[in-house]
This record gives sequence, C-alpha cells and structure tokens, in this order.
Amino acid sequence: MPGYIWFFLIVVGIPVIAGVLGDVYKRHIKFKEKQLELMSAQTAEKAAQYAAHTERLEQRMQVLERIITDRGLELSDEIERLRDRPLN
Repeated sequence: MPGYIWFFLIVVGIPVIAGVLGDVYKRHIKFKEKQLELMSAQTAEKAAQYAAHTERLEQRMQVLERIITDRGLELSDEIERLRDRPLN
C-alpha cells in the first residue's frame, strides 16, 4: 500500500474509530445508570409497601392481643366493632 493510505489510516481512521467506540461506551454506561436508578426506585417503592403492610399486620395483632387478654364485658363489643369495620 502506498504511504499516504497508511498515513490516512493512522491520522484519521484510528482516531475516528476510537471516538465512535468511546461514544458507544459512554452511552452504554448512561443506559446502565438509568437502569440502576429505575431499579432503585422500584425497590424503594416495594420496601415502602412492605413496611405499610407490616404496620397494618402489627395493628391487627395488637387488637387480637387485646381481645385475648381482655376478660371484661368489652370483649363482645370489641368483636362486634371488628366485624363491622372494613378490612384494609
């Protein structure tokens, strides 16, 4: 091959290819960052839902404990109120 073709490949071709590959890599990194952000948001949302569900279960457990330990006349009234109360 003539010398000017080698010169063109070295001076123009390699930097252009390196620039394109670098840009592709940067776009790939940005895409992965966006994926991680979305996954993090979804995980936080699920954690909040689990925490709310756990809170509701703890409240119901407290009511049941109170009913079990209560020996007074309020027991039947409390059971009736719970029957009328909508479930979460």
